[in-house]
Amino acid sequence: MSDCCDNGQPSDGQYDLAVIGAGSAGFSAAITAADEGAQVALIGHGTIGGTCVNVGCVPSKALIRAADTLHIARSAGRFDGISASARVTDWRATVKQKQALVDDLRKAKYSDLLPEYNSVAYLEGLAAFGNDGQLQVDGSTINANKIIIATGTRPALPSIDGIENVPYLTSTTALEQETLPQSMIIIGAGYIGAEIAQIFSRAGVKVTVVSRRGLLPEAEPEIGEALTRYFGQEGITVVSGITYDRIEQVGNSVNLHVNDAKGTKIIAAEKVMIASGRTPNTDQLNLQAAGIATTDNSGIIVDPQMRTTRDGVYAAGDVTGSDQFVYMAAYGAKIAAKNAMNSNSLSYDNSVMPAVVFTDPQVASVGYSEAGARAAGFDVKTSVLTLDNVPRALAARDTRGLFKLIGDAKTKKLLGAHILAPEGSDSIQTAALAIKAGMTYEELGSMIFPYLTTVEGLKLAAQTFDMDVKKLSCCAG
Repeated sequence: MSDCCDNGQPSDGQYDLAVIGAGSAGFSAAITAADEGAQVALIGHGTIGGTCVNVGCVPSKALIRAADTLHIARSAGRFDGISASARVTDWRATVKQKQALVDDLRKAKYSDLLPEYNSVAYLEGLAAFGNDGQLQVDGSTINANKIIIATGTRPALPSIDGIENVPYLTSTTALEQETLPQSMIIIGAGYIGAEIAQIFSRAGVKVTVVSRRGLLPEAEPEIGEALTRYFGQEGITVVSGITYDRIEQVGNSVNLHVNDAKGTKIIAAEKVMIASGRTPNTDQLNLQAAGIATTDNSGIIVDPQMRTTRDGVYAAGDVTGSDQFVYMAAYGAKIAAKNAMNSNSLSYDNSVMPAVVFTDPQVASVGYSEAGARAAGFDVKTSVLTLDNVPRALAARDTRGLFKLIGDAKTKKLLGAHILAPEGSDSIQTAALAIKAGMTYEELGSMIFPYLTTVEGLKLAAQTFDMDVKKLSCCAG
């Protein structure tokens, strides 16, 4: 037992459910099962709380906000008669403040919750399946009727010759740096790389983002291209269309050798950070002994009920290798727990899953992409509206961004929405609700929206399917 808690142990040593992993998914599963009346063993290894609160969402968003203040002050000149400046005076203090928030939230949202659930026993140790397929913690067998695996992910290393011989940073260690480097290479241009690039650039670091496919390769092309331009305007260099040759430490410099159409070139910086994806934490579970199948990237294969290939064993969250967002981890874990305790009647549904990248402008999406809708067989019709058509953006004198809507040309049903805007994250849920309700883009365009809001751009983008909104007067939609 952990010193954290001594409750939850069944008198006969038989648990209804064992949950492997004490992060967001693990806690969601354990609490859901406890509310169903189950005796639960929650098995943690390392720092309680998982990725989001410790090294992911919370620390990154805290530092994003800190860096935002620098950018806002520096860009005050877009308003006539106003000037401002800002600079980092003590990055160590900023990082320590971030860490204090992490520590407080980990305590409030994780460790302090456990005593509130008398039927949850917290077990600290390394879980794995024995050669007989039985669950063990540090070699001791755990008797449980059902099991949920929620062990999350860790940063993955790219296949670059020499990468293991240089002192690279990960998204975890980069956010712990108390001293800012002069320059940094970020390998990987997905949402993690993009967010952290902007943090360090705004804090005064010369940042180069390197990727084979470009910035946010899974986003709509219009959004990736626009964000690349905005990054360039802030001094962030994005290098894409390359292959990796090798990486090496030369004195105080990390030298990345890449190949492009013109040949081999060297990108040098004081530090290098790896942001080329994450790998599921399955290697120490001995899944093969339990007959639990995994994908090529080591993610646990589950069906829509979150069941693995072993009867009575479920998996949820990032360890499945898909939908790696904390809210989807908690959602999937709740389904797994309810199914494990009842009749497997619930199914995982990510068809209307909003996703946000907290760059500036923010990237938010829900539903089909244009390519995805075409591949699904729809007769696709799109609408693209740049932010210089949105009154809120004009008033803020910040027209970076666009709205892109995906519709079915035959039924006019709204299929997808993609937003690049400074306040895009606060607008995407409206589109999610519209798609969930089966609305047409005509119905969305005829709704009443508050004036001078970013979300009004959804209405204008919906109207853009069939009209030129530039010919409308204010509020005439």
